[in-house]
Amino acid sequence: MSEPRTLSLIDDLRRKPTEVSWLEFKENLSDPERIGKLISALSNVARLDDQQFAYVVWGVKDDDHTVVGTDFDSNSCIQQQPLEFWLANRLRPSINFSFREVVHPQGRLVLLEIPAATSAPVEFSRTAYIRIGSATPCLSDYPGRLQALWTKIRPYVWESGIATQFITSDEVLERLDYVSYFDLIGQPLPDNRASIFERMRAEQLIQVDVGGQWSITNLGAILFAKNLEAFNSQIARKAIRFVSYDGTSRADTVIRRQDFLQGYACGFERLVTFIKATLPSNEHVGLAFREEQPLFPDIALRELIANALIHQDMTITGSGPQIELFKDRIEITNPGIPLVTPERFIDSPPRSRNEALAALMRRMRLCEEQGTGIDKVITAVELYQLPPPAFLVEDQVQDGAFRAILYAPRKFGQMTRDERIRACYQHAVLKYISNDKMQNNSLRKRFGIEEGNASQVSQVITQALAQGLIRPADPSRPRAAYIPYWA
Repeated sequence: MSEPRTLSLIDDLRRKPTEVSWLEFKENLSDPERIGKLISALSNVARLDDQQFAYVVWGVKDDDHTVVGTDFDSNSCIQQQPLEFWLANRLRPSINFSFREVVHPQGRLVLLEIPAATSAPVEFSRTAYIRIGSATPCLSDYPGRLQALWTKIRPYVWESGIATQFITSDEVLERLDYVSYFDLIGQPLPDNRASIFERMRAEQLIQVDVGGQWSITNLGAILFAKNLEAFNSQIARKAIRFVSYDGTSRADTVIRRQDFLQGYACGFERLVTFIKATLPSNEHVGLAFREEQPLFPDIALRELIANALIHQDMTITGSGPQIELFKDRIEITNPGIPLVTPERFIDSPPRSRNEALAALMRRMRLCEEQGTGIDKVITAVELYQLPPPAFLVEDQVQDGAFRAILYAPRKFGQMTRDERIRACYQHAVLKYISNDKMQNNSLRKRFGIEEGNASQVSQVITQALAQGLIRPADPSRPRAAYIPYWA
């Protein structure tokens, strides 16, 4: 017999009153060209109808959905290539369709599962198709449906994908830290299972599956997994990795390495607490403090970690967020190139690939409200009089990555020329978004420089002007105040 979920799915599909747009029943269709066009059409129409998958079932009559069995062989060869390989080479963008032979009690069946289009309309042999009734015309012949499909595709997000499926309600509660979910959203834990599941379903953490079973979405798994390794490898590899070095380079001895296997939301406080406990303290930071202080501001650490989790490109497989602690800095890296250029991080509204994840983490107060994150990082860094953080795009690596770096305390004289100029620009942006303007005096205080050494600050401002990062706020008084170049 075939696996229980497949049999339950077949029975659910057969119970459909009529052949819906994303479902086809065939008896012995074997023409590869027709199958290819059908895959394109059903993938596109599934997205239009808000379905995760479309299906073709061989061995079921089209009129009354009775099982009659089939001789169709999905392992046959076309032009000396396996059918599945032949089809995959002609479908763009690539989709992970699959054939499954089903040993049904009433006869042999073949199930073709087709994922809905995600990034663009699916084409077969360079042509996109659509299903209209029993016809499979070119999608381009129906511009209204093409436009509607693009409208549906654009908001598709990784979070709505399925991390695991066809599990019991007991298994859902075993895999997800649902108690943390209710605690983090500030709601009492319901006293009955139905209410727990209804709330998690409304939050899109879980979905109803066939046969009275459940699915856990990517959003539910990545935020509330008790153990990410209990899910597929794409989810498991998104675990946060912490590495500590006994020096200032990756060639130095690794002191500690740890993977955090809890979901991002339920494990966030544990992660931050662990890192803070690992950090050495700093007795004096600039001129502002006369007592022991953490090496890095708490708000800066929390926000940059949260940003790495929220803004990573989840579609990049095999890599996840990484936090590396060196003697002189901490680096927080996430896969994917940011949607906003680094020099505009402070003033630009945030853009995230993972809006549902970001919104839920903000509701749970695990990161700052929208639009107030990086500016608070810079504010805290300036208060601690640290070197300016660096935001680097690693576009040389495959698929790209983004790295945020917080530096340990160093006085003005120990900062590099580039660091001083970057601090000047960041200070000018911070002042501008606060309806203020940078002045020599305000930048002097930011660096912790005595009033008698104000000329040092003037040199930094001159260098920032020469690089085009800032400009005079009033051209008639070019030395009075400064604003960012884009203001």
